[in-house]
Amino acid sequence: MTDWFSAFHIETWTDLLPFISLGVLVAILIVSFRSRAVVFSQYLERMTGIKLRPADVRRAFKAKGQIGVRDLFLDLIIRQDLKEGPLVVPDVIAAGDDLDVGTRRG
Repeated sequence: MTDWFSAFHIETWTDLLPFISLGVLVAILIVSFRSRAVVFSQYLERMTGIKLRPADVRRAFKAKGQIGVRDLFLDLIIRQDLKEGPLVVPDVIAAGDDLDVGTRRG
């Protein structure tokens, strides 16, 4: 009868290298998953100026998953837009501008 543990027979410290590498990769994976809310909050502040606590992102994700975070993001973007006031749209486009706005021509 063979022992299943014999596959993990370790004689030297170099036999431990795969397990050490596995431990390091698992630690990196855990840190990356734990820092998602922080990275999202930093990104949101940098790109839009909206400050958000990572705990709010975690709470939204825990409650409704990705859809909850998306809803939180959209709500914050809409509120920020309303604070900034109406968007100014020019009445006349310069003659040299070629804008494709999805309209058909003649």
